[in-house]
Amino acid sequence: MQSGWRIGSILGIPLFLDTSWFIILLLVTFAYGSDPTWQNTWGPLAWGVGFVLALLLFSSVLLHELGHSLVARAQGIQVNSITLFLFGGIAAIEKESRTPGQAFQVAIAGPLVSFGLYLSLTLLITVAPLPLVAQTVLGNVAQINLVLTLFNLIPGLPLDGGQVLKAAVWKATQSRVKGIRWAARAGQFLGWGAIGLGVLAYLAKPSLDLIWIVLVGGFAVRNAAAYGRVADLEDNLSQLTAADALSREFRVIDATQMVRSFAEEYLLQTERAPAYFAASDGRYRGLITLEAVQQLERSTWDTTALRDIAQPLDSISTVREQTPLAEVINTLEQDSLKRITVLTPADAVAGVIDRGDIVRAMAQNMNLPISETLIQRIKDDGEYPPGLKLASLAKALTD
Repeated sequence: MQSGWRIGSILGIPLFLDTSWFIILLLVTFAYGSDPTWQNTWGPLAWGVGFVLALLLFSSVLLHELGHSLVARAQGIQVNSITLFLFGGIAAIEKESRTPGQAFQVAIAGPLVSFGLYLSLTLLITVAPLPLVAQTVLGNVAQINLVLTLFNLIPGLPLDGGQVLKAAVWKATQSRVKGIRWAARAGQFLGWGAIGLGVLAYLAKPSLDLIWIVLVGGFAVRNAAAYGRVADLEDNLSQLTAADALSREFRVIDATQMVRSFAEEYLLQTERAPAYFAASDGRYRGLITLEAVQQLERSTWDTTALRDIAQPLDSISTVREQTPLAEVINTLEQDSLKRITVLTPADAVAGVIDRGDIVRAMAQNMNLPISETLIQRIKDDGEYPPGLKLASLAKALTD
């Protein structure tokens, strides 16, 4: 779910403000508005000039993110939103570019916009006869855009330079996951370096600017670690097939059994199997669903056999045992299914898979402890835990 306040849209892309944006807006306004030179030159108006500069700063950040977004859209990738927050802005791009070259184009677009703003504003100040206040504000915005360009080109995730590094490693190794891992490690290294230098410098000479460096370093470490976890998830997901995740929590029922007998023996019990399949003469006749039973007139339950209401296996969504697990996830999401049937090469039912089974298989493959209580909750809810974006990872692997 998108956090923050929606304040409109730009070129069809929803624009949001995070709560933290107001903090940095006040800090930038105070930092410039309280400048002694500004106070001596403009008096109380210095605060207004500082506020205008702060708004122009975030307009620059918005244009930076718009650069990423428009290049992504040109590649056919949906951009869900742009959010401005404490550390700048972020464009929520639906999926990864298809090639390292396209990923590089998206990554470099933002810094190119910022550098273009620096050049344009510097040229404007140089050739146009502007009032002193305009020259001062635009000069500062130009310098900020230059800093924004250089800062974002630092080669470590989550910065744009990290995305560029990821694309380069992806190109060299033909592995997007390796690209993410290298760039995430670089981001963590640089983030811890910023924290260490900031702390040492603050101990030597306390200053608010140094605390800000520590905060930025912490932000980089946390987000780089998140990228690393995504790479681990994607790598493990790419190794698994339907056979690794399927469960045998299904029952095979005699297809000649009458519906009433089936309902009393199985459906009216406290504990029911997730899925029932009707079979006779050594062949599967189809899937028996609760909806099919409910839609049948109760007066016919004694004379209707299960084979008459079974959905043939070739008419329902199925996957094979060797189907990549990423494709299984895609099918579950695209068809809005709670679970899917897995077939053997001989078209027999091997098992069923739901989202809980997928999470269990991923956890086992990564040697992560996970409780059966949580697995059962996922099965009951039919949703992955918040923050576990398996659907988007699967889509990235199969696109």
